Amino acid sequence: MIPTWRLRAAFARRLSDMYGSEVPAYTTLLEVSAQVNDEVIAKGGDAGRLGGIERVTAERHGAIRVGTEREMRQAAQIFAALGMAPVGFYDLREAAASAVPVVSTAFRPIGAAELERNPFRVFTSLLTVADRRFFDAGLQARLESFLGRRELFPPELLDLAARAEQEDGLDEAQAERFLTLAVAAFELSPEPVDRTWYAELEHISAVAADIGGVTSTHINHLTPRVLDIDELYRRMADRGITMIDRIQGPPRWDGPDVLLRQTSFRALAEPRRFREPDGSVGEGSLRVRFGEVEARGIALTRAGRALYDELIGEPAEVWAGRFPRTEHQLAVQEKAFFRYEPVLGRLRDGSHPPEDLAGLLEGGWVSALPLVYEDFLPASAAGIFQSNLTHEGTRDTTVTGAHYDQQWLSGVLERPVHDPFDLYAAQQDSSLRQARHGLGLPKDAS
Repeated sequence: MIPTWRLRAAFARRLSDMYGSEVPAYTTLLEVSAQVNDEVIAKGGDAGRLGGIERVTAERHGAIRVGTEREMRQAAQIFAALGMAPVGFYDLREAAASAVPVVSTAFRPIGAAELERNPFRVFTSLLTVADRRFFDAGLQARLESFLGRRELFPPELLDLAARAEQEDGLDEAQAERFLTLAVAAFELSPEPVDRTWYAELEHISAVAADIGGVTSTHINHLTPRVLDIDELYRRMADRGITMIDRIQGPPRWDGPDVLLRQTSFRALAEPRRFREPDGSVGEGSLRVRFGEVEARGIALTRAGRALYDELIGEPAEVWAGRFPRTEHQLAVQEKAFFRYEPVLGRLRDGSHPPEDLAGLLEGGWVSALPLVYEDFLPASAAGIFQSNLTHEGTRDTTVTGAHYDQQWLSGVLERPVHDPFDLYAAQQDSSLRQARHGLGLPKDAS
């Protein structure tokens, strides 16, 4: 049997090879990322505190877009075969100034051991066809009819995915077939695009056209992780690759790296075939795929995230005055998540370990290793989407948007959508209980 995590690792590698063949600038992005990471490590950078260089090097997150609840549910089945569960709910309609009519979740491993083996993620967006701000009743009906006729994922792939989920893997022959079909499902299709239909949707939103104007889905970007995103941004520009105008997320400052910083090169014109109104097929191009890169930091608690949200857009000097300046302060103030371990080699001085976390940290009884932020920021994701659009699209602000939320998405997927804060808290609490036990304290503080 090929176990689930090996299927996931193999899928991530094959998807990366495929995407590199389709988008050569992605290969350049990987090369520059590797160079920057090697130099950071050579200069003494402590990558191990946030996952280790092997994990950072292998790490990827992909992005796909689907049009219907059925397609979203089928995507969830494929990712479940790879040990990836839906985590978080992101409403990009509200996060973007431009017309981005999608809601999203991220499929990823949720256990600490699985994340260490391979932390592959796929940010998956669903077109909100019922939102009257973007689609009137007539266009919604035509969209649903168009989307209902297409098949993104062949039945054989879905059957193999269900078997892999049930059996925690596949035999070698089945695994090979599953991987071949799964990668093919995310390749750019050579099928001609209906120019008139695509243009009608593009007038509303380029994202809507990319989802509902074609007969397939495809990888929109495949994101490597870099240890110095500012240096990568500079080097990509030096190579003549046009980057978006800024790095999304927290500013660069001299405090701890937190949450997520992202940037990308701009979407490139890719040749596509178009079907014209007279039925003929001609050549053209579309700009829908781009090269994102990310730098990941420490996962924040709800209190830390609330403070971060207050400081969005503020310069580094404001951060320096209001945000905890050290990992120790983040831990003591319970603004970030950590994995706690007992310091068994601590010099004995006749004292006994205190009950409270702050006392354990201050007294050197436990060490704190930060938990990597594994998830996404809706404002940053929307900023990347928006920076790669050629125009803002249209929306009718006089009508109320359709309601979508995490509970609704759980119903669509027929499986729970996990709250990321709960996942981090569970991992932190488990480690703290074990650390307390190792020090001879009750596992739960009084």
